[in-house]
Amino acid sequence: MKHNHCKTSTPNISIGNTKLVLVGNPNVGKSVIFNSLTGIYVDVSNYPGTTIDISYGKFREYTVIDTPGIYGISSFNDEERVARDVILSADVILNVVDALHLERDLFLTRQIIDMGKPVVVALNMVDEAEKNGVNIDIKHLEERLGVKVIPTVAISGKGMSELKASLDSPTTGTTNTEIEKRIKAIAQIIPNKAHALLALEDDESILMTYGIAPTGMREYIYRIRRTMVDDIVRDTVHITTNDATFKSKLSRWMTKPLTGIPILIGVLCVMYLIIGVLVAQNIVDFTEGTIMEGYYLPFIKNLFSKIIDPNGFWGQLLIGDFGVLTMAPTYLFGLLLPLVIGFYILMSIMEDSGYLPRVATLADRTLNRFGLNGRAVIPIILGFGCVTMATISTRLLGSNREKVIATFLLGLTIPCSAQIGIIAGLISPLGIKYLIVYVLTILIVFSFSGTILNKVLPGQSSHLFIDLPQLRLPVPKNVIKKSFSKTIMFMKEAFPLFVLGCTIISILQYTKALDLIQRAASPIVTGLLGLPKEAATAFIMGIIRRDFGAAGISSLTLSADPSIAASQTVVAVVTMTLFVPCIAAIMVIFKERSLKEAAGIWLGSFAVAFLTGGILAKILM
Repeated sequence: MKHNHCKTSTPNISIGNTKLVLVGNPNVGKSVIFNSLTGIYVDVSNYPGTTIDISYGKFREYTVIDTPGIYGISSFNDEERVARDVILSADVILNVVDALHLERDLFLTRQIIDMGKPVVVALNMVDEAEKNGVNIDIKHLEERLGVKVIPTVAISGKGMSELKASLDSPTTGTTNTEIEKRIKAIAQIIPNKAHALLALEDDESILMTYGIAPTGMREYIYRIRRTMVDDIVRDTVHITTNDATFKSKLSRWMTKPLTGIPILIGVLCVMYLIIGVLVAQNIVDFTEGTIMEGYYLPFIKNLFSKIIDPNGFWGQLLIGDFGVLTMAPTYLFGLLLPLVIGFYILMSIMEDSGYLPRVATLADRTLNRFGLNGRAVIPIILGFGCVTMATISTRLLGSNREKVIATFLLGLTIPCSAQIGIIAGLISPLGIKYLIVYVLTILIVFSFSGTILNKVLPGQSSHLFIDLPQLRLPVPKNVIKKSFSKTIMFMKEAFPLFVLGCTIISILQYTKALDLIQRAASPIVTGLLGLPKEAATAFIMGIIRRDFGAAGISSLTLSADPSIAASQTVVAVVTMTLFVPCIAAIMVIFKERSLKEAAGIWLGSFAVAFLTGGILAKILM
């Protein structure tokens, strides 16, 4: 993934308007303030060259751009790189800080001020601070920073009118004298003050752009900034009580293994019931089965059958089993749309409530072994509902390396809810022994694959640097706005890929290439896996829909010997689980990852599935 960090690029919106960029730590209420400024007229797009979402909209003469939550302007992960590039292009910075965590948030504020950017500070969640006995001398804080500080409670709208009025007169603040002296010392080489500061902090791309060697001053500057922040907090923040509230107790329970794991299990059960059962089964049964297959498909096929030959090339391409006007809309609107809406609503609730960082903290140590951090627990859990949706959620992860590892493990080892039901029906009659064999095999493949990828993929995965925000009830209006804008963005991006995928499969079917693939796979299926040759058809159908493939296994004529038949069943379901994900997930993988990465993930799934199935067949049979 390449980034052009200095010659920054932002989404192509209303060029010529003043760029107002929202900056802040994660979970400080930026999204709520962004929505208050821009209303419903918001768009979301991937930042050029990444899968990081950037929201943008209009407020008066400003083009308002929201950035990922960051703790500092640097290039340690994708979110920071994107935020850094957008900040460098900003005309005005609106820095949102959490009133309860000034000692954390003001480090970023001081860095923005040292960059020489005009800034206004929104001191958000002052009500939470007051409830916790934290009193802030706002006037003195303004004097120490040299910028306007506006107290707000964004979710209720308190202070928003004052904040909007203050945006017309931002100030650059008071730069630390020692840092200012260092910046002036390299002004002839780097006249841009923001670039000069980042060069002093050894930002690799800035150094490369200006052709200078690392300064080795990053830690020195960070210590100066941390000392300043500590002094400011000491002078302006006064704590009057230390009483523990129920929310603070609940926060601690959520992050301790003894209490946090049962809470997490409960939350995950609710998520599974909503995404994996309510949405993936009940709602999708209605949208895909009743609406699309019951009404839409008969209508569109009947309409076009009067114009073109259904069995001809154009008939197969447009209204065939894998047609552009049949499969693509059915999958997009019948299958994916309900899942995408459900996923974004759940994620918005978890983000806005403050629970998501606590889940990440709890799962971090275990996932570190596989090159992931705690945030990866969300895609893994969602994968048991729908691997397609889980692949989208890998955007939560901090680096491209982690996204590749997580996407591979999802596509390889996590069976979706539709597949789980059929697999359970196939294995449960065989007894506990074969169930243990199945589960243990999948766990071994997950652990082994994650460990190998962590060792062979270049680079380093990001660490989990996270600060726990206050727990709070999400505001329904904000959850709906965020979910709506992200759903629209996803559907716009996914539509052309599904059209392309359906076109390719329709051509393969029309030219009989699918039959050739099936016949070519038969020797592997019979020789390596010890299964009937008809199992090749099940695997081909598994590419279309995972549950179709699993269901195909149930119709196979297996050995007359019960023990061999049981072994064949386990080999078949293990291979089907590890086999490439369905076409919907494949299309999303190719959308989210680069062509090379997606192809590697796809082909790697083929290899691991058949290799594992072959080894298991030799052991059991």
